[in-house]
Amino acid sequence: MNKENTTSLFPKGDRLPDEWFTGAAFLSPLVGKDHNNEFSAGAVTFEIGARTNWHTHPKGQVLLVIEGAGFYQERGAEAQTIKKGDVICIPEDVEHWHGASAVTSMTHIAITNFKDDTQVTWLDPVTEHEFNLVHKQK
Repeated sequence: MNKENTTSLFPKGDRLPDEWFTGAAFLSPLVGKDHNNEFSAGAVTFEIGARTNWHTHPKGQVLLVIEGAGFYQERGAEAQTIKKGDVICIPEDVEHWHGASAVTSMTHIAITNFKDDTQVTWLDPVTEHEFNLVHKQK
């Protein structure tokens, strides 16, 4: 077992697909949708520079940052720095991305609601230009 797993609250989990993430991101599932829960929850770890594609959630999402620091940005708005202890409430159908910064890793719990059987619609990747602009703003 590596040192990161001995100090992290949850295991790092499995690598997430490059189709929806830039850089190394990992998911440790915590709660799945079932007859009691219309949501899923998972710990997502973003290594330095890793981030989601732009995406939306038909019934919204909540992020609980538990380690490190990174960014959350809605399309057309200035990016927000997010850090351990922050709670981000993402409204339904808002285009956004989130992930680590260029110098720090970040882990958050993602609580994502379902609408029927859909919880996310993946869009285009966050470009290097968009990602670098965030760092210049901060």
